[in-house]
Amino acid sequence: MIINRRTALRLSRLLAALAVTGASLLGGYPALADEPAGGPPPASSSEPPKVDLILDDSGSMRTADVQGRSRISVAQQSLDEVVDALPDQTEFGIRVLGATYPGNDKSIGCQDTQALYPVGHTDKVQAKTAVATLRPTGWTPIGLALRDAAQDLGPGQTTRRIVLITDGEDDCAPPDPCDVARQLAAQGIHLVIDTLGLAHDDQVRDQLLCIANATGGTYTDVYTQDQLSQRLKQIVGRATTTYQDTPALATGTDQCATAPLLAPGVYDDREKFSEHRYYRVPVRPGQELRASVSVSLDRAVAPDYGVLLQATDPTGQELVRGTDAGSGRTDVISTGLRWAANGAPTAATTTGGDVCLVVSSSLSPQPGVATDPGLPLELTVDVTKASPAPAGPALGLGRGWVLLLVLTGAGLLAGLLFGWIARWRITVWQED
Repeated sequence: MIINRRTALRLSRLLAALAVTGASLLGGYPALADEPAGGPPPASSSEPPKVDLILDDSGSMRTADVQGRSRISVAQQSLDEVVDALPDQTEFGIRVLGATYPGNDKSIGCQDTQALYPVGHTDKVQAKTAVATLRPTGWTPIGLALRDAAQDLGPGQTTRRIVLITDGEDDCAPPDPCDVARQLAAQGIHLVIDTLGLAHDDQVRDQLLCIANATGGTYTDVYTQDQLSQRLKQIVGRATTTYQDTPALATGTDQCATAPLLAPGVYDDREKFSEHRYYRVPVRPGQELRASVSVSLDRAVAPDYGVLLQATDPTGQELVRGTDAGSGRTDVISTGLRWAANGAPTAATTTGGDVCLVVSSSLSPQPGVATDPGLPLELTVDVTKASPAPAGPALGLGRGWVLLLVLTGAGLLAGLLFGWIARWRITVWQED
């Protein structure tokens, strides 16, 4: 078959049009995904998350017992990594204690705390340069540093975090750091203090655990460089993801009938080892429950563990569950679930009863680790309009066949056109 150049040009244009049409069909096909329309969600009008990190720079931080390195060098490297990974919206500051006075006058040494880098939007080069200049020097006024760090963060309606890295007890009390933490918590200023210990001493551990417990924070015994870096990143990340919702205190019980009734929101609690914690959530027909729980492993736990979140009706019949498991030390273990009150009748839907959330874990402490208080947990609860039931298999199969037929037809036509053009070019060459 001989095709002149004008016909070939028309065929080429037709082929291009088919290609565009095929791309449009593929790009606009409505059943491929449920993607949200529009761009990213608008920025929140809430104040930004704020974190003030207190670094112990007292003389004992020269001790080289963290994988053969000094405690201060390990802390400096971890801080560098954290600063590099800071989210843009986080306002971050660094306060030091024991960093400037090398003398023996306790009255002077116990006033030795200052803001190394002010809380605010971070110039990462400046912050890392300031940390690099630190040399272990003096005393350990932890209580005073905590009080000053709270002032660094300033007032606000959202939760702010202080992160304390130290290798020793406060040797300057008063003020006693536990009393300072309790006073800050009593002020109701939405302040959480997380503590990280570089020295594995019972008295140090007790004091840091007391500080953390007073404000609903966490305590972590640090043994390696990587552990310190990962824990710091996790705490800073936690501040960034939860700052818009200040967790409320919810004390779970050992049975559904007496459990606290929770509205949508974020809640803090503590769960002892091998304990079940119950909470109640009103979920009515046509509504969907969405819940998640995160348990912070703030102390050494035995390997091979898991966390279970169950939704049950008031009689104890399980509706749905979510699980997560691990076999080594991590910072947090989390799971979640969804349940809609539009399925088979249960006691929760036929009697108007509440759905019970049950948090359980298979965590157990390593030898010598304190079991009281329990591990910190954060429970997020939401109740929304139930999602529509998914399309049946026939509808999905029908849409799939339509797409397959469109692709097959376009491919067949494109192949024929390419074949005609190829034969025409061969004919032209032969004539030449």
